[in-house]
Amino acid sequence: MKKSIFDTKQQQQDVSSKIVAGLERISQAFKVLLWEKAKSLGLSPIQIQILIFVAYHKTGYNNVSFLAKEFNVTKPTISDAIKVLERKGLITKDHSSEDSRSYSIFLSDKGKQMVAQTEDFANPLASQLESVSNGEKETLFKTLGNLIYQLNQQGILTVQRTCFACKFYTKDGTGHYCRLLERKLRHSDIRLDCDEFQEKA
Repeated sequence: MKKSIFDTKQQQQDVSSKIVAGLERISQAFKVLLWEKAKSLGLSPIQIQILIFVAYHKTGYNNVSFLAKEFNVTKPTISDAIKVLERKGLITKDHSSEDSRSYSIFLSDKGKQMVAQTEDFANPLASQLESVSNGEKETLFKTLGNLIYQLNQQGILTVQRTCFACKFYTKDGTGHYCRLLERKLRHSDIRLDCDEFQEKA
C-alpha cells in the first residue's frame, strides 16, 4: 500500500511528497491573503476573483458558464456572486446575445475602482520571489507550467489557456514555437493564460 504524502515519515523519504505538501502550504497562503482582503472590503473571495478576472479577460469569457469552469464551482454559485456584485453596483450585465438567458459581465466604474483595491492581495507572495535568482525562477516556472498542463490533461484543472494546449504551439528539436506569433519561444515566454489561446482539436 502506497504511503500518504501527508505522512511526515513519507515526506522525509520522498522529495515529491515534500513538494506536494509545500504546494498545499502555498495554496493556504493564497487563500488566507484572499480572505483577508475580502473581509476588509465586505466581499467574498469568489466575488473578488470574478472582478479581477473580468478586468483582465475578453468578453467571451465573462459569463456564468465560463466563470463556473474557470473557478471550478457550480453555476448557481457564480450566479449568486454576480447578483451581489450587481446589487453593489460593481458590475453590469449585457443581455445582447441571441440567447436571452445568457449575458456577459462588465465592470462598472465602481467595479474598476474595487479591482484597484483588491488585485494586490497576492503581492506578498510575489515579493517573496524577488530574492530568488532568475535561474531558479525559470526552473520553478517550467516545473509549474508542466504540472498545470498535466493536471489539465487528467481533467483535474478544467480550464487551460497555456501554450502547451494551444493549436498554435509546436515543439521540435529546436524548442518551442508559436505559429500565431511566428517566432520561437524561450521557456520564459510560455504563457499560462493567453488571450489568443485556441484549444487544440
